[in-house]
Amino acid sequence: MMTGRRLVILALVLALVQIGFLSWIIGGRAAILRNGKEVLLKIEPVDPRDLLRGDYIILGYDISRIPLKMIANIPPDKISTDDTTIIVRLKKGVDGYWTPTTAWFGKAPTPAAADEADISGHVAEGWDLRSEGATIAPDYGIERFYLPEGEGLAIQNDMRVRPFGIRLALAADGSAQIKALVDGDKTLFEEPLY
Repeated sequence: MMTGRRLVILALVLALVQIGFLSWIIGGRAAILRNGKEVLLKIEPVDPRDLLRGDYIILGYDISRIPLKMIANIPPDKISTDDTTIIVRLKKGVDGYWTPTTAWFGKAPTPAAADEADISGHVAEGWDLRSEGATIAPDYGIERFYLPEGEGLAIQNDMRVRPFGIRLALAADGSAQIKALVDGDKTLFEEPLY
């Protein structure tokens, strides 16, 4: 049987492990936001509300649907496997927004140039990769942005009449974090580092 002292020590060790793990997650996100390569993507809204968490917008991007013809290394079995990684190379356009130029399953064969950036996503199992005109829908972890209560519907309506964007920070491995929601040159909401 454990004594009271052992239980206290065990509880403290467990608490320190949990605090360390949470700090590691928060620190990793903050490092991407602070040091990642910044890109701007055009967005289009899908849905403005979550009953449990408040207003949000589900975001669609040019990179939300990747044509199969853009993928340079389609696997021979022609079906995506469980949680296939996809790297999408982005290039900055004259309008300031970044758009996809090519993609690879797994890793990019060459590093991105100075005017390019790679974003990493995941493709769910079972996408049929045989049809040349088909597209796939990767998940990048940046498809939802939460807003202050009461702001979602107004912003969604504004998005239907003028372009909005999401400013991202990209880590060297292509991991993405949303930095800010922008309306033209105006930053509407910025994510805090911590």
